Formats: sequence, C-alpha cells, structure tokens
Amino acid sequence: MAAVPYQPQDLAEPRDVVAAIRARRGGRLLNLDRMLLHSPPLAQGWSGYLRAVRTELAVSQKLRELAICAVARLNHADYEYHHHAPEFLRAGGTAAQLGALGNVGDPKYDLRAFDAAERAVLALTVEMTRNVTVSAATMASVRAAVDDDRQVVEIVAVIATYNMVSRFLVALGVEQE
Repeated sequence: MAAVPYQPQDLAEPRDVVAAIRARRGGRLLNLDRMLLHSPPLAQGWSGYLRAVRTELAVSQKLRELAICAVARLNHADYEYHHHAPEFLRAGGTAAQLGALGNVGDPKYDLRAFDAAERAVLALTVEMTRNVTVSAATMASVRAAVDDDRQVVEIVAVIATYNMVSRFLVALGVEQE
C-alpha cells in the first residue's frame, strides 16, 4: 500500500506539467507520476530528466536496461523491475538473463548468460548500489566494454539515476498499475 495517497488519475492541474507527462506516457499517468505530482516542480524536473536518460544517451539501450533491472533487483524495487524487464527484452536481452538477475549481487550468482560488457556493467551496478565506491578494476572493465568516455559517464549516470528512482518507489510504496 502506498505511504501517501496517489493524485487522481484524472488530475488536470497544473495543466502544462500534467499534459507533458501524459504526452510522454501515451495519455495516461502511471502510479509513479501520480505520486510525483504531489510536487509539480519535482514531477516536471523528474519527467524531463528521465526522458533524457531513457531516450537521449549514446550508451546502448540493452546495457542501460540491464543496469536498470539489476538496480531494481538489488533494491527490491518490483515496480521498477516490472516496467523495465520488458524494455530489456525488447533491447535484445533474454529471459535467461532476466532469470539470472534474480540473484544479482549474490557471490554465487551465475554470470554465464552475460557477455563481457554485460558482466562489467553488472559489476559496476552492484558496486555503485551496494558500496557507492567503485573499484579501479571494475571501472577499467567498464571502460574496456564501452566505446568512449561519454558512455562510461552515461552508464554511471543511469545506475545512479535508477538508484534514486528505486529508493523513491520503495520508500513510498508505489504499487504496480
């Protein structure tokens, strides 16, 4: 159960903020949006920032969605995982990889379903999510796995961003639609 009641699905004000979010979501408001809309400035900034993270980065969609799904699993953010697992599959991920993410972060979790770049991103995700600090070895493997420094910065930002998202969702008990 949500810790704070959701704003109504038919919310109309502030018109510009609500309309922009509805346009991004195909006309509807997700429960996440309905929670964020308790603070229109927060909802507006969040929507614009997350749109950029989801659609304007050079790092591959598959690596981005893999990191997001791993963050969701590590932080027990079922809402986040529910929305991003299908995106990971559409980006070329596999059901076997999603299954393996169920144990991400466990010292014995099976990495055989992942290639070297995916393993590097998973190691980065685990270290950033659990420890904040990233080892030099992990950063070196990420740098070797992507094309350039821009993509290194972007995958770090994706992981940091979705740690923020998952913490917001979990703390407020945002439920799946």
